[in-house]
Amino acid sequence: MPDAELEPEPLDPAQIISGDPVVTGKVLWESPDGKQIRGIWQITPGVVTDTEANELFVVVSGRAAIEVEDGPVLEVGPGDACILREGDRTRWTVHETLRKAYHISL
Repeated sequence: MPDAELEPEPLDPAQIISGDPVVTGKVLWESPDGKQIRGIWQITPGVVTDTEANELFVVVSGRAAIEVEDGPVLEVGPGDACILREGDRTRWTVHETLRKAYHISL
């Protein structure tokens, strides 16, 4: 997975708070009904906002702080597992290019 070829996933400019973060990713598996997705996602340093899906992910490399609106600040790094809930509004401060393996339930 560290060497997986990822594809560009352009951010909406309204999501970028600071820096020039670049997002890439790759879907590795999708259920026949499209409601379960597994893949790899990567973001370079910067600060961005997002509205989350139901997601479980494990950080493969890099470091970030994820601030959940009206919730905790999650400091994540290699080996950390995290669960985000659908509708969570987040602010990602990416300190080192972050790569994660994820499972999303739609």
